Amino acid sequence: MEPDQPAAETTRRRVAVLAPMPSELRPLIPRLGLARSGPRGPLPFRGAAGRSEVVAALTGIGMEAGATAARRILDETDFDHLVVVGIAGAIGGSVEVGDLVVPETVANRETGEAFRPVPIGGHAPRGVLVSSDAFGTSLVEARRLAERGVVAVDMETAAIASVCEQRGCPWSVFRAISDRADDGSIDRAVLALVGSDGRPNLAAVARFVLRRPGRISHLVRLARGARIATRVAADAASAALASL
Repeated sequence: MEPDQPAAETTRRRVAVLAPMPSELRPLIPRLGLARSGPRGPLPFRGAAGRSEVVAALTGIGMEAGATAARRILDETDFDHLVVVGIAGAIGGSVEVGDLVVPETVANRETGEAFRPVPIGGHAPRGVLVSSDAFGTSLVEARRLAERGVVAVDMETAAIASVCEQRGCPWSVFRAISDRADDGSIDRAVLALVGSDGRPNLAAVARFVLRRPGRISHLVRLARGARIATRVAADAASAALASL
């Protein structure tokens, strides 16, 4: 009798995951079984979801940081898909803190370029996500954005999408609302509390608290919203990757 032959291995997809800040990547670590693959390089974390091999990396904050990270990770190896995961600021009354944002379109606020993500995970795309280095939105501009169907803003996705489309790599995005970008509560002083790599600037936080003690409750609210949003985005992204 012939010995049993091993079943042919199912072809595994290779998926890249990019998150701007450590706090946005952290909830994905247990969900995707991510482990460090080395101290340096563009692919510091590796894991799996369903039939997909997953590699994950941080981008840092901002459009150029997002584009640079996307180019670096796509230069490293061929991927079947790239997923952006993180938080976003709400525009308009249709979204609240903790809501998942799976946009129909992602737009570059400065250039007007628009990109269409590939839907995965069974989520019906809705609305426009606008990306820009402009942190915060005036009340007038927020109303204009809402009139155009914009539901959220972030600082990286359109730049990453542009690189993916140049390279012919399908991409998707899962963001969740951590705060409101349309009420004037986010300003440069708040932005300065986080470094360009997304890590807290502890010295800036200490100065902020000393000079503006009345805004401590605002910082607490932002932190709480960010914790909720990072979990929501990570849950949605990991479930979608498992379904591929």
